[in-house]
Amino acid sequence: MNALPEYLRFFVTLTAVLDPFLAIPIFIGVTTTRDDHSTRRLANVVTLTVFCVLAGAVFLGEALLQLMGASLEAFQVGGGLVLLLMALAMLNAQAGEMRQTHAEAEELRAGEVSGVVPLAVPLLAGPGAISTSIIAGEAGGTTHKLVLTACILIVCGVLWGMLHAAHAVGERISKTGLNIATRLLGLLLAAIAIQTMAEGARRLFPGLAS
Repeated sequence: MNALPEYLRFFVTLTAVLDPFLAIPIFIGVTTTRDDHSTRRLANVVTLTVFCVLAGAVFLGEALLQLMGASLEAFQVGGGLVLLLMALAMLNAQAGEMRQTHAEAEELRAGEVSGVVPLAVPLLAGPGAISTSIIAGEAGGTTHKLVLTACILIVCGVLWGMLHAAHAVGERISKTGLNIATRLLGLLLAAIAIQTMAEGARRLFPGLAS
């Protein structure tokens, strides 16, 4: 990665992938019957889970790719495709099945799960966020990975703040307002996804660059 611009790109991509605006109405639905203490505790646990999963992806991604026998270039194309599918769902202001299946959504609505699963994983720290972290982590050494982890920590800080303020935000911003924010992030993510796929394809097939 090339210093600040690439770290900024990672930060923006991860923010768009996690999409805290999309998480707000879902979090409100999960915590409707919970008291304030239980709601804050769930927000803390969800945020910590997301951070641990993504930081783990940064540091363990190389070993995972080697275990699967996949090249970084191939993973970039595949990961970019995942991001593109997520972006298309976001443009429709929907979670999409990449984040959450119908069965998982029904479990959340029925209160049959704690909210950590599937709220933290895979709704937030799902295939898109994990693949983004793995791809970014492959570009450098330990110092690079620590900087990425700091970026993840900042993004998770934003997520933590949004979840803690979810009910207040939900009262002040309409569903339409949250959907508009999600669509804007989806448009940004679509561009990043295509760029990621293009970079991977160019490395897999050098002839495409000529």
